[in-house]
Amino acid sequence: MTASSIQTIADIRAAMTEGLTAVEICAQYLERIAAHDGPLHAFTHVAKEHALERAASIDRRGSQDPDLPLAGVPVAVKDNICTRGLPTTASSRILEGFVAPYNATVIDRLTRAGAVVIGKTNCDEFAMGSTTEHSVSGPTRNPWDLERVPGGSSGGSAAAVAARLSPIAVGSDTGGSVRQPAAFCGIVGLKPTYGRVSRYGLLAFASSLDQISPLALTVSDAATLLQAIAGQDPCDATSAAEAVPAFDAALREPVPHPTIGVPWKILEDGVDPNVRTAFSAAINVLREQGAQIVDVPLPHATYAVPTYYVVAPAEASSNLARYDGVRFAYRAPLDAADADLTSMYNRTRESGFGAEVKRRIMLGTYALSAGYYDAYYLKAQQIRTLIRRDYNTAFERVDAVAMPTTPTPAFGLGERSDDPLQLYLGDVFTVSANLTGLPAISLPCGYVASGLPVGLQLTGRAFDEETLLRLGAGYERDAPWWRDTPPAAASTG
Repeated sequence: MTASSIQTIADIRAAMTEGLTAVEICAQYLERIAAHDGPLHAFTHVAKEHALERAASIDRRGSQDPDLPLAGVPVAVKDNICTRGLPTTASSRILEGFVAPYNATVIDRLTRAGAVVIGKTNCDEFAMGSTTEHSVSGPTRNPWDLERVPGGSSGGSAAAVAARLSPIAVGSDTGGSVRQPAAFCGIVGLKPTYGRVSRYGLLAFASSLDQISPLALTVSDAATLLQAIAGQDPCDATSAAEAVPAFDAALREPVPHPTIGVPWKILEDGVDPNVRTAFSAAINVLREQGAQIVDVPLPHATYAVPTYYVVAPAEASSNLARYDGVRFAYRAPLDAADADLTSMYNRTRESGFGAEVKRRIMLGTYALSAGYYDAYYLKAQQIRTLIRRDYNTAFERVDAVAMPTTPTPAFGLGERSDDPLQLYLGDVFTVSANLTGLPAISLPCGYVASGLPVGLQLTGRAFDEETLLRLGAGYERDAPWWRDTPPAAASTG
């Protein structure tokens, strides 16, 4: 197989069966990164020596080992997931120079499966953002149009997969941070059920919402990646004791006579007409495949964004209190005359955190303060319960709920920098899955007139990723949008 023909896990397996080594596969992807990542800036650190050494160890063990389902498969890792011996900075100045002394559980599991960590990917600082512009190292660009954002906060991971710089990647999804960039970049992004994947070793943003999540070109690759990283972890008390199904095997059979709900009412306003057209076409494909499409009311969905932007900043203000200049990498310089502990805290946090992180810390601290806790945080948690009840009611009659992943396609770099409210409203279709803990998948489902990708989101019952993957695989067979390559990937080889 030629280098340009190797894109998916199946391609890598086939190439290695034909005699290509894990080292040769790894070297091909490293060459792609060296040649094409410059303008994209998907990676903050390329682990060349680490990756080649790891690939060589796979070759010594044997790529056909059945205990290595990801043998020789490169994986890109978001820079907020601890990877021993590699920088883990959450794209923040306050963690400048920090090298993780241990692996996140997902990294250990990927290693046991035979994967090769090829590098760390750019993200919005501490995963707070929807554009990957809020990074101390600068923005990532969209492979479909270098003047547009790739989405965020896992924009580096999504751009790397879309541009064929890595066949798979892991990111984190707190309010849509895997699904939204997947939609903007034309790939698959899967947020598992809260607790399905261990969060141990993930730099926390909002602990009741964060979930490490797969990104891939195909549904099959997303399923294989989820298979490798899922399962209970004694290091994470929030991980669930649910059995992990054979996700790969589940894809072989379609969902019999599925019923898919669409909350048409909440799609009436604020959705780009071109996105609506692509979404309607995707729904028609599902209908032609035998799905029954029904209207489902989600009466509290309109409150999802304000609820999220109370809960998430509140948890962030607590989680990020640990970054104080004492325990981690960065400490602001102090004048000898002003070198007390309080000054050190204040100056370190002032200069170490970016504007968006500081905005969310302040919002969260305000919502948790004694005079406003009941009015904001408590009320938000109550609405969160109502949103979950709406979905539970819907799932009494449907197998999945379908929406566009985002109300618009990717927008221009800097276009919404001065309007954080518009940025936050872009999460309108994704945040509910995090507030409820439910699994959700974004699938590429076509393009707007300008050629930018659009995403179809399916949300399912708790711990029923199987159904979402089966529905997604079925849709993908009749609508293989993933085969299209963006301009930034057209010349990779």
